Amino acid sequence: MKIDQLKQVLEMLDQSSVNELSLETDTYKLKLKKQNDSVVVSHQTPVAVTAPTQSAAPVTELTPEEEVTPEADTVTINALMVGTFYSRPTPDKPSFVKVGDQIEVGQVVCVLEAMKLFNNLNSEVAGTVVEILVADGDLVEFGQPLFRIRP
Repeated sequence: MKIDQLKQVLEMLDQSSVNELSLETDTYKLKLKKQNDSVVVSHQTPVAVTAPTQSAAPVTELTPEEEVTPEADTVTINALMVGTFYSRPTPDKPSFVKVGDQIEVGQVVCVLEAMKLFNNLNSEVAGTVVEILVADGDLVEFGQPLFRIRP
């Protein structure tokens, strides 16, 4: 991606209501996220980026391709789509998982609703739920971390 194209994407993100955007090609992976009225850029290779913004100067954060976690021995389960996060199958039922639970590969950990379709999210890792990163009813973005698991 050329720097002019990146500047255009940053400007569009800054002026939109979208809070997070991920772009991935064969040659790079780019993740843009708004935090406190500034744009945070994550890229797999070091790059210096400045973008004109009306609200605030952007903060540039460079991280490796893998998500950096507070605990190096954990992995995240991420949203596979944009939608509403539900921790339980129905409001009167218990949560699929809670902090401290042991989960297995293939186990349903939550439901994501998109356009009135309810989609189960199955774990791709076995382990212990260390942290639930979103609240019931929150709108989540594609790729957003939902759970932190210790394998």
